[in-house]
Amino acid sequence: MHSGLYLRRSIFNVLALCLSGVATLIGLIFLGWILYETLVQGIGAMSTTLFTRITAGAEDGGLLNAMVGSLILNFIGIAIAAPIGVLAGAWLAEFANKTRLGEAIRFLNDILLSAPSIVLGLFVYTFVVLPTTALSHKNISFTGLAGGVALALIALPVIVRTTDEMLRLVPSTLREAALSLGVPQWKLTCQILIRAARSGIITGVLLALARISGETAPLLFTAFGNNFLTVNPLKPMSSLPQIIYEYAKQPNDTLNAMAWAGAFVITMFVLLLSLLARLILSRSKVSHD
Repeated sequence: MHSGLYLRRSIFNVLALCLSGVATLIGLIFLGWILYETLVQGIGAMSTTLFTRITAGAEDGGLLNAMVGSLILNFIGIAIAAPIGVLAGAWLAEFANKTRLGEAIRFLNDILLSAPSIVLGLFVYTFVVLPTTALSHKNISFTGLAGGVALALIALPVIVRTTDEMLRLVPSTLREAALSLGVPQWKLTCQILIRAARSGIITGVLLALARISGETAPLLFTAFGNNFLTVNPLKPMSSLPQIIYEYAKQPNDTLNAMAWAGAFVITMFVLLLSLLARLILSRSKVSHD
C-alpha cells in the first residue's frame, strides 16, 4: 500500500516538474522572440542619432526628447508613489492588520492594481488637466506633471501591496523583542521593520517602475507629447511609449524602424530593472540565511 502511494506521488511529482519546465521554456521562448523581433526590426534605426536628436526632424530625427521625457515622467511617478505606498503598506501591515478596515483597504488596493491604465489616465485628465485649464484660461493644459500623477496612480498599488507583504514576512519575534524594550510602535515600524524588509520594498519599487515605464494610454490624456526637448514638468512632455504609438501607425518604413528601436530600448530598460530587482532580492535572502 505504501509503495503504491509512493509511486503515485512520484509520478505526479515528475509530471508537475515536466509541466512547470515546459511552461518556463515557453515563457523564455516568447521573451527571446520579443527581444529578437524588436532588435531585428529596429536595428536599422539604432545609431547615435537616435540618442542625440529630437523627434522634430521626423525621418532624420531621433528619440532624445522622448527618452528624457520618459525618465522625467517615471521619476515624478515614483517620487510620488514610493513614499505614499511605503507608508500606506506599513500602516496596513502594522496598524490595520487583521482588521475590517485593513481588509477593505487591501481589497480596494487590489481593485486599483487591476484597473485599466486608460481609466486612471481619464481620471487624472478630469481632476487635474481640466481644472488646471480652467484656472489658466488657456487651451487644454497638458503637462508632464499630470502624466507623472497618472503614472503614480499606476505604481502606487504595486508598492502598497509589496510593502504590506514584505513587512508581514518579518518574524514576529523581532517585534516582540523591540516592544519588550519599550520601543514605540511608530519607531519600531520606521527604524526596525522597514529596515529589515528594505530589500523587498526596494524590489517592489523597481517592479513598479518597470510597470509604468511602458504605459502609453494615460500619457495621451495627460502629458500629451512634445516634439521638442523640454525638462519643464509644467509643459507638455514627450515619452517613448507615446512616440512608439505615433510612429508605429505611420505609413513610413523609417518611422516604423524608429518605433521598433524605441520598443527595444524600453524592453531592455524593463529587463534590466527586473534583473536588478531579482539581484537585490536574492542578495537579501543570502544575507538572511
